[in-house]
This record gives sequence, C-alpha cells and structure tokens, in this order.
Amino acid sequence: MNNNNRLAVLLAGVSLLAACATAPRTAEMLPPAATEAVAPLAPAEPAPLSSLVSEVQLPHESFKLDNGLTVLVHEDHKAPVVAFGVWYNVGSKDEPKGNTGFAHLFEHLMFYGSDNVREGILPFLQKIGASDANGTTWFDRTNYYETVPKPNLERALFMESDRMGYLLAAIDQKRLDTQRGVVQNEKREGDNQPKGLVEYEQLGNLFPRGIPTITPPSARWPTSTAQALPT
Repeated sequence: MNNNNRLAVLLAGVSLLAACATAPRTAEMLPPAATEAVAPLAPAEPAPLSSLVSEVQLPHESFKLDNGLTVLVHEDHKAPVVAFGVWYNVGSKDEPKGNTGFAHLFEHLMFYGSDNVREGILPFLQKIGASDANGTTWFDRTNYYETVPKPNLERALFMESDRMGYLLAAIDQKRLDTQRGVVQNEKREGDNQPKGLVEYEQLGNLFPRGIPTITPPSARWPTSTAQALPT
C-alpha cells in the first residue's frame, strides 16, 4: 500500500471515530437500565437538634457564684496553660434607638485598664505570659479571652474582675475620642472590602423589620475589634 492509500485509510478511520463520538445515542442503542425513569430523591430531613447536641461530648462543671456569674469549667491537662474567657450578655441589639456603635466602642475602652491595672490590659497580659488575648462584639454578646500559663490564672482572673468593676479610672475624654475614631475606621475598612456591604443586605432580608438586632444593619453591624497581642 502506497503512502496515499495509507493516508486515505487513516482519514477514513478518524472520520468514523468522530462520527461515533458525536452521534446521539437513541433509546434503541441504550441498555434497558438506562432507559428506565430515575425516581426523584426524597427530600433530606434535617437532623433533630437534640441528636446533634448529643454528638458533642465536652465534659464540664457548671456552677454559679454569689455575685450571679455563671462559671463553666472544662479540664484538659495536655498543656500547662489555661484558656479563660468572660462573656457579657450585651451587644449591639441593646443600644438605644438612634445611638449605635456603643457596644463596640465600649469593648475597645475595656482594654485601657482599670483601677489596679493602670498599665493597660494588653501590657498586663503580656507581662504574665498570655497569648491569644482579644475581644469581640456581636449582636447579643461581648466577650474577652486570653490564654495564660497555669500559674498565672489567678492574676488573669484578678484582671478581668478589676476591669469588670473598676473600669472608669482608666477612661478620659482623650481615650474616648481616640477609640471612637478607631471603631469608626474599622467599620469603614470592612465596608470597603470586596462585597463588604453584602451582609447588610442579607441581614435586612433574612430578619423581620423592626427587631433591634439589624435595624438598621449598616448602623448596628458590630465590626470585630482589632485589639490583639503582637506576635
């Protein structure tokens, strides 16, 4: 077979393969199982909340102090550190109408110090070897947390107690004005990120109008604080 004939046979074979690949398969060509109607899947039922909760096993002790504070304790002795946090049941939803941003502002002010922690919260925590120290604000809560070496737990408890009850000594007009600007700038930073305003629209459509949590969402959105220990 000469080269021209070989080329003709090769082209014919390629054309045949292309035709087989592109030709629609009719019902007669399909196996019987492929022509049977596929039954629609039954809608998935959500798992009951009680069963989901039962899957989480975190043994802990719970008790209430004389001053009304609820304490939850979970022990894990893998490392000689203690993770400690304080949660306040107050957030942006509790702000009076027409006065927004105070929950986030107050969270910032609580890092300045207190009567007996005059150097400031973060310098105090650095001094006792703390890590992961920060605070956040949300619609219905404000929290502060830190991880400290086990021998310094009592000092961390003292610090949280002092700023809980004796904060005002660390606040003056200059610090108030400074943190007001910081909080406003944090909100501008978030709003100017790509899709930064999308969540406002989501909240405004997901929740009924008139509830304090998201009325108006752009004003009550509690941007997370940037306070943190330096790395």
